[in-house]
Amino acid sequence: MNVDLTIAIIITMVGASTPLLFAALGELVVEKSGVLNLGVEGMMLTGAVVGFAVTYTSGNPWLGIGAAAIAGASVSMIFAFLTLSLSANQVATGLALTIFGAGFSALFGKPFTGKPIDIFGSVFPPALSEHPYLRVFFDYSPLVYFSLFMVFAIWWFLQKTRAGLILRAVGENDHSAHSIGYSVLGVRYGAIAFGGAMAGIGGSCFPLILTPQWVEGLTGGRGWIALALVVFAAWRPGRLLAGAYLFGLIATMELYAKAAGGAFRIIPSELWASLPYLATIIVLVLISLRHKISSSAPACLGKPFIPN
Repeated sequence: MNVDLTIAIIITMVGASTPLLFAALGELVVEKSGVLNLGVEGMMLTGAVVGFAVTYTSGNPWLGIGAAAIAGASVSMIFAFLTLSLSANQVATGLALTIFGAGFSALFGKPFTGKPIDIFGSVFPPALSEHPYLRVFFDYSPLVYFSLFMVFAIWWFLQKTRAGLILRAVGENDHSAHSIGYSVLGVRYGAIAFGGAMAGIGGSCFPLILTPQWVEGLTGGRGWIALALVVFAAWRPGRLLAGAYLFGLIATMELYAKAAGGAFRIIPSELWASLPYLATIIVLVLISLRHKISSSAPACLGKPFIPN
């Protein structure tokens, strides 16, 4: 494999991994607070269509990203109100949120179908972003660098701050946290809003840096992979980064294998397209065989909190 091809694969892999990384980081924070939100795919679709629409209308991708974050957070509040204030089942409500997001994005995005926008590419000078070798560091959208920053920021927040300690305490023992005066519902509302914003930004990555147009179902089920990544990473941001890039590499190899032809044609294209999802299933099966993984999960994950 020559150097140019290697660099091209790395750049494609990083771009493909970024939406997964945003969505999974947001879900990690949500689950650390003791809430299981299966509506990641719906929030990503909402963020994708709103981000595209605002970018297409305004011509400003920064506005599109901000709108996508607000849209994702707003939709997540539906889930939060139903599960936290009304004690609805978290699994069923999360699935309903995904269905809602798919329907909303299809309806809202219909006028924008097939309309192109400019890729939100590198902001570095061409001497860096187009250099044969340096582009492996500089030929990325600002969203890529922001996602890497958020990995560190979330690790620091969870491990080094008092607010992060409170969030983890709420996820581990909500009644104890409540008994010493912490607002369990307040913390969880905040975590869900953050997770929704991150999922919305992750969704906006698809039209802004991967496929510069809107088509229905643009996220292609990546929200479900993001959910699996949180478990795969054992709720640790550093491992989450590695997992996201691993799945991004699998998706990238699928694209290059299709383009290469030759021996790769022996394997049907449908199988190549299913590889990221097959990898997700395999990872979850392997994790289920490791009993110690259960000790990594927040103790109150998925359990409703009802104050005494």
